[in-house]
Formats: sequence, C-alpha cells, structure tokens
Amino acid sequence: MRLLTAVLLVILSSWFSAASSAAEVEITEWAVPYPHTRPRDPYVDSTGRVWFCGQAGAYLAYLDRRSGAFTRFDLADGAAPHNLIIDEHDRVWFAANTLPYIGRFDPARGEMLKYQMPNPQARDPHTLVFDGSGNIWFTAQWSDRIGRLDRESGEIDLVALPEGGMRPYGIKIDPRGRPWVVLFGTHGLASIDPDSLSLRLVELPDRRSRPRRLEIDAAGNIWYGDYSRGMLGRYAPDTGKFDEWPLPGGEDAAPYGMALDGQGNVWLAEAGTPNRLVAFDREQGAFIHVIDVPNARGSIRHMHFDVRTDSIWFGEDSNYIGRLQLK
Repeated sequence: MRLLTAVLLVILSSWFSAASSAAEVEITEWAVPYPHTRPRDPYVDSTGRVWFCGQAGAYLAYLDRRSGAFTRFDLADGAAPHNLIIDEHDRVWFAANTLPYIGRFDPARGEMLKYQMPNPQARDPHTLVFDGSGNIWFTAQWSDRIGRLDRESGEIDLVALPEGGMRPYGIKIDPRGRPWVVLFGTHGLASIDPDSLSLRLVELPDRRSRPRRLEIDAAGNIWYGDYSRGMLGRYAPDTGKFDEWPLPGGEDAAPYGMALDGQGNVWLAEAGTPNRLVAFDREQGAFIHVIDVPNARGSIRHMHFDVRTDSIWFGEDSNYIGRLQLK
C-alpha cells in the first residue's frame, strides 16, 4: 500500500562548536502512515529506497524519498523485526527478534528465507552487521550470545558470553575484520577473533558505564555512547587507552543511536528531552553540532550513514523516519 505523507523540512544552524563558523544541515522527517509501529533502523538500498522495520507492527517497509510514498510488506508469522541491513543484491536481511530467526527478503522476487537459531537459548537476534567476508554478525541481547551467519552455507555459529546479564547490544566490524560489541548490561566491550571464535572482554574505566551503541573509525578506535553517564568514549585497542568527553546533554543525555559520517565525525542521538543529534569532531576533540529533532519523542535507536548521498538516516519512536543531510 502506497501512501503519500507530508514532509517536514527544517533548516537548522548548528551550534556548540569549537570552529569559528557553524555549518548548516538539513533535517527532513516523513510521518510513517502505520500508527504506533515503532519504525526503526532505516537503511538505503542501491536504488535509493529507504528500508526500515516496523518493530511493533510486524512488517518491513520502504520509503520513496522523492515521492514520499511508503510500501509495506507484512510478515505473515508476526515477527517483531528489530534491525535490518541491505546486501549487494538489494536483499533485506532482518533480525526477527521474537521468534527467533534471521530473515532474508528478496523484494524483486517476493521470496523469504529464514535462518533459524541453532540453539533455543539464542532466542532474540538483535542487531546485524556485515563483515568483509560475506558473513553477518549479530547480537542476541537477552540470550547473552554473539552470532555469525555464513550467507553461503546458512550455518550459524554462536559464542556465549561468560556471564548472564551482560546484554550484547550494538555491534560493528573493525578494519581487521573483528566484530566488536558493547555490553549494555555491564561496563564492558567484547571482541571476537573470526578465525578461532575466541572471545576477548574489555572493562570500561567506570563501573557505572553502560555502553549501548558503538562506531569504529579507520584507525580501529572504538567509539561508544555511555547511556548511563552521558559520555562519549573512545577505546584504542592497540594501546588500551580510554578517553571520554561529556555530552552536551550532560548526565541525562542518554546517548543511543550512533553513526560516523564521511568526514569521520561521530554522531550520537541523545534520547533525553528534547531528542537531538550531536556531532563530535575527532580532530578538534570538540562537539560541533547540537541539533533538536522536531518530531522525535522516545528514542532514536539506530542510525545509518549513506555514503552515496552524504546523509544520516534514523527512525523515531514517534512514528517518523528522519534524514540528516550533511553539507
């Protein structure tokens, strides 16, 4: 079903900058026509369609950003899709968080494949990420497991964390092909050797820390948002050094979604009131943007940088899909 929605366009000047002049950015929000379905985790395919999950609505959908029209594909099994990513053939891979399986939907053929978890204890695939070898790594938050799906064979490997309640959450791949995971239930990070599947744990300096999402720069530094303390953190695996910077929103900033833009700036979504996006310049060591998101309520849970259009996409709990156009 295609529905044309109104587009809210806001031009905002950024502030809180160490630079002498503030750059302009452009925020556009599209109201999703499926009420109360928590649209989230948008991802742009090669044709420019913006795919997203309806976590509370059991669907996949895409936005045509030129016309504002939406197209929806209901999941017949009622799965609660938590996250999706798009492969080189524009097939949609998603985490069916409640059933549980990883799904592959081919919109060109209307085909659906399901990769069931090999262990019933891995009951909640959470966040997916591609590596450079054709595999998908994923977290299973409440199951305390990290997994790898081989896209060719369909086989799934699972790595169990040593303790319950560690809650593996955001996941990214470093330049050496190693997955890194933030452990939202404790003050830790985890990495896995992709050859041996051996697990390495790293403790953050402050036991109160609760990292939720992360990004990894070209040098292999791990950037994380500390949800409980309102901090941006950096960990250098080669030296073991940590650095931290207070977020503009202070202790109540509640950083959630994260993205690295094409200039290497670290973007975070502050889930406090108001919801806003902030950007950190790694070279300056300072925040260079603090931008309110007009219709955002609740949380911006995940963000995706589209290199082709130099834009960051995000979903809002208030039933909007948003785009931050960089200039």
